[in-house]
Amino acid sequence: MAAKPLNVLFLCTHNSARSILAEALLNHMGDGRLRAFSAGSSPRDDQQPNPLALQVLQEAGVATEGLRSKSWNEFARPEAPAMDLVITVCDNAAGEACPYWPGAPATAHWRYPDPSEFPGSKEARLWAFNDTLNGIRRRLELFIAARPETLDRLSLQAKAREMANVF
Repeated sequence: MAAKPLNVLFLCTHNSARSILAEALLNHMGDGRLRAFSAGSSPRDDQQPNPLALQVLQEAGVATEGLRSKSWNEFARPEAPAMDLVITVCDNAAGEACPYWPGAPATAHWRYPDPSEFPGSKEARLWAFNDTLNGIRRRLELFIAARPETLDRLSLQAKAREMANVF
């Protein structure tokens, strides 16, 4: 019988770029041992994943089906999947008072610049999205190599926070 996957929630303000990239990439790389979700502290009512985020994921061979912008309140409900680790990927979300997460998951903050705020041409903005995707990928590769699904809560939190200082 396979072990229960480690549930990881990536948080950002609008849940349209960085957290979406991290969710899709970890689900792609996690080999069933890790299951990723994403949410935003204050997504707009009509918020959708940034089209450039979806484009760079698709170009990298990462599935985008089912990705959607959602509020972090979805994961604070009793029927929500229990999270083992919650990672903020933007400074705004990291500074906000988070909801109560059932199960008291480990937490960490992994800072990435917002690629959707990069100025210039579409090509320049695509470069920013690819750069962010590659930064997330490098950190996730190291994190996955540490076999986080085998760690207790405190060790998981320490390892996730250690990854914040990589790159």
